[in-house]
Amino acid sequence: MAKINDNYLKLKAGYLFPEIGRRVRAFAEANPTARVIRLGIGDVTRPLPPAILKAFHDAVDDLANAETFAGYGPEQGYDWLINTIIDKSYKPLGVSLKTDEMFISDGSKCDCANILDIFALDNVVAIGDPVYPVYNDTNVMIGRTGEADDKGYYKNIVYMPCNEANGFIPALPAQKVDIIYLCFPNNPTGTVAGKAELKKWVDYANANDAVIFFDAAYEAFITDPAIPHSIYEIEGAKKCAIEFRSFSKTAGFTGVRCGLVVVPEEVMGTTSTGEKYSFNKLWLRRTTTKFNGASYPVQRAAAAVYSDEGWQQTREIIDYYMENARIIREGLAEAGLTVYGGVNAPYIWLKTPGGMTSWEFFDKLLNEANVVGTPGSGFGPSGEGFFRLSAFGNRENVIEAVERIKKNLK
Repeated sequence: MAKINDNYLKLKAGYLFPEIGRRVRAFAEANPTARVIRLGIGDVTRPLPPAILKAFHDAVDDLANAETFAGYGPEQGYDWLINTIIDKSYKPLGVSLKTDEMFISDGSKCDCANILDIFALDNVVAIGDPVYPVYNDTNVMIGRTGEADDKGYYKNIVYMPCNEANGFIPALPAQKVDIIYLCFPNNPTGTVAGKAELKKWVDYANANDAVIFFDAAYEAFITDPAIPHSIYEIEGAKKCAIEFRSFSKTAGFTGVRCGLVVVPEEVMGTTSTGEKYSFNKLWLRRTTTKFNGASYPVQRAAAAVYSDEGWQQTREIIDYYMENARIIREGLAEAGLTVYGGVNAPYIWLKTPGGMTSWEFFDKLLNEANVVGTPGSGFGPSGEGFFRLSAFGNRENVIEAVERIKKNLK
């Protein structure tokens, strides 16, 4: 009989968002007339901008003609898309990248997991707490960890608590680690990090031969000009950091699927015999073996994001979501809740009232206000007592959800 991967059995609960979906479905079945407003899972609600949609349609039409038909493309992405991103998104930051240092993918969630393929299992990994669950769970699935303790921490992972005391920015690890996950703007707390803060991490990584996995999926939502959009704005980062970006929230591609990974040639690891080797070469080998590339129409649509018209339309939608964030943040603060985030990020991180647990507050909002959010404990033990709301809803729903929550808290 075929054997299973026992590492999956170490996971103590189902993935966070399917569990939320299960509870919401059960409530809806029991209360068919209730109008549930969902501000939990960070899915977008605005349609694709016209310039992007046109490029998508035009690319599909290309597939109908022999002269313009596109079959297999380069697994790492078309040069015309990569160079457009470098020119329009990185060069204005003062960041210089080579074409072969960027890889186009079908989304950064996959990339954050798949990157583990090119790192040995005996690397010591450090992740924040609370954190995007994919970081933790994929390290468990791949076999890097032992069992979880009563708190929910897995053996062989170094957890870095992010709480009110440290402004939700973790302290440098007290022990030497090999891989560090950083996410700014942060999911779930909405926290951002300035250049001085990021320089500490880059200096630590270079001093300890560590690699930073920098998740910049929400960089387009930064409004403060002093906050860096890329880890490569920090001196020395190209020697130690791999960056992930996504079109999902930036351009509404949650259902379209497109992301990118930047692996500078200078980021090196060591072989089992102590020789240095470029992770860029390994990621190229992994990509060309296990991936056939994002589709041609998707990449044409992604390139249109950076056209003058496409970027203006994209910015209008980002601004729309950030106005939603302001409405949620200010409305809940007026209701007496302690609220974080929602300024340079589309997520609002709030403290649950009255000492309620995260799931107790989830059930209270669902059953009494018919509003769905995300329990903080689902992001890690240090998320207990907190709750995440997303700004990706329709404006009318956001306003009504805030009023329902305020009424429910009286």
